[in-house]
Amino acid sequence: MTAPRPTPQRVPSIAPLITLDGVSCRYGNDKLVLDHIHLSVRPGDFTGFVGPSGSGKTTLLRVLLGLVEPVAGTVTTRPKLRVGYVPQVETINWNFPVTVFEAVLMSARNGRRWPWANPAERRAVSDVLERLGIGDLADRHIRQLSGGQQQRVFIARALFSSPDLLLMDEPTSGVDVRTRHEVLHLLSDLNRDGLAVVVTTHDLNGIAAHLPYLVCLHTRITGQGTPHEVLTPEILERTYGAPMEVLEHAGMPLVVEGRRVGERLGSVS
Repeated sequence: MTAPRPTPQRVPSIAPLITLDGVSCRYGNDKLVLDHIHLSVRPGDFTGFVGPSGSGKTTLLRVLLGLVEPVAGTVTTRPKLRVGYVPQVETINWNFPVTVFEAVLMSARNGRRWPWANPAERRAVSDVLERLGIGDLADRHIRQLSGGQQQRVFIARALFSSPDLLLMDEPTSGVDVRTRHEVLHLLSDLNRDGLAVVVTTHDLNGIAAHLPYLVCLHTRITGQGTPHEVLTPEILERTYGAPMEVLEHAGMPLVVEGRRVGERLGSVS
């Protein structure tokens, strides 16, 4: 299955959805998790945050969601901005006794009375499930789903409120190669329909290399640009603290740890 190819660049003239200007964050008296971050997310963006565990990727998502208050800097959000969020599927209790239809309906933010849905709500849930190719799973219990189907359910929950921006934390963590490609294609389709998408990922070759724009993070931003601009040995060593080689494969950068070129051609964690 062929992954989507990156578009050449972002369009800087579009007014941002969210702008971070010199943002720094810490938890309690600990050292800074984010240090002096300058970043904008614009309509139509499809951006990946990459970096090692503890680099601040999830905290940066939480800043964009408004859940973490910076200790320095400012966050400017477009008025009436609607943001959808998809957590890591590994953090979800899949034994919660609800169907796919109910899981999506529960995400409604209009003060509705659970569990009864009116005809308009039923149509809205059915529409978003059909859009994601899981309309036939509406009555299935969520614990009966595959990893890819579970991910689509949580994307459906996020899309139910018609967001301007979709934030996803490690959308392909713990899934197989086929599901990873399915998720990437789905996000590319949503982005082509006009939705701005931001994801965090450890998967440099399976996901990051196929995104239009990357932000490399290790408390500070160590590089940002297209995959060819930032997936370089110099930037990756600054980001991950270890030497990495970058090869060219089918016109795409391929990241390999150290000099073990023949031993590791998968993702880098």
